[in-house]
Amino acid sequence: MAYRLALLSSMMLLLAMAANAGGIAIYWGQNGGEGTLAETCSTGNYDFVNLAFLATFGNGQPPMINLAGHCDPYSNGCTSLTTDIKSCQAKGIKVMLTIGGAAGSYYLTSAADAKQVATYLWNNFLGGKSSTRPLGEAVLDGIDFDIEGGTTQHWDDLARYLSKYSSQGKKVYLTAAPQCPFPDAYTGTALKTGLFDYVWVQFYNNPPCQYSGGITSLEDAWKQWTAEIPATKIFLGLPASPAAAGSGYIPVGDLTSKVLPAIKSSAKYGGVMLWDKYHDDQSGYSSSIKSHV
Repeated sequence: MAYRLALLSSMMLLLAMAANAGGIAIYWGQNGGEGTLAETCSTGNYDFVNLAFLATFGNGQPPMINLAGHCDPYSNGCTSLTTDIKSCQAKGIKVMLTIGGAAGSYYLTSAADAKQVATYLWNNFLGGKSSTRPLGEAVLDGIDFDIEGGTTQHWDDLARYLSKYSSQGKKVYLTAAPQCPFPDAYTGTALKTGLFDYVWVQFYNNPPCQYSGGITSLEDAWKQWTAEIPATKIFLGLPASPAAAGSGYIPVGDLTSKVLPAIKSSAKYGGVMLWDKYHDDQSGYSSSIKSHV
């Protein structure tokens, strides 16, 4: 009897752990040496792939995608990615378009400007129609906001306009990559709308709230993000190798023994986001942490 009870309790513990098992989100697109999108999805390590970046948009500018050495959007060279996107989605992986980035030229001047950008994104990357779809006919799963410059205004408007398209069939997922100091300077207002499904907080290049041997600062910031942001799931955003960011890299042993046990009890825990596929290839980070996430 005691054996059966012990077996039952260990099974329940495993179920509880599985219920709170997280996924890994990866950024792909900024290094031609990181393998193809199809190869990225075939690793089996990732649940989300964020295509980085649509770096130019808003304020009347012609929107332009930048996928570094992968393809040339000026000659419609990125339309061939349609096959890869569909193969990723067939594996159950969500493929997002990341707008913004650290070095883009983007700016929203008004709610009307936000609406225009939302319409462009719908027609060219989501479920709408356009004769100039940069990635071809594949319908992406949603839009990822990596806003690190430009303006602090109207990102909430953009989120509202994009979310309205969910009523036209396939759900448009909204995700974001804010910096860990709370609230985020650029997307803070947008994140309060409750329209974001997944938020991968950048716990790197931000010494006040990143891991630095001690866990207190990171844990305090994590608690604030999970308590105050009405998103479905919050992810721990990390560099995939020491070279991937200026600071904030967490050695695998520290992540699995100290950091993850401290944050996984949160009902909003979603997993880990990594920057980026190229650096993950160099370090093998996702393979090392996958069973612990």
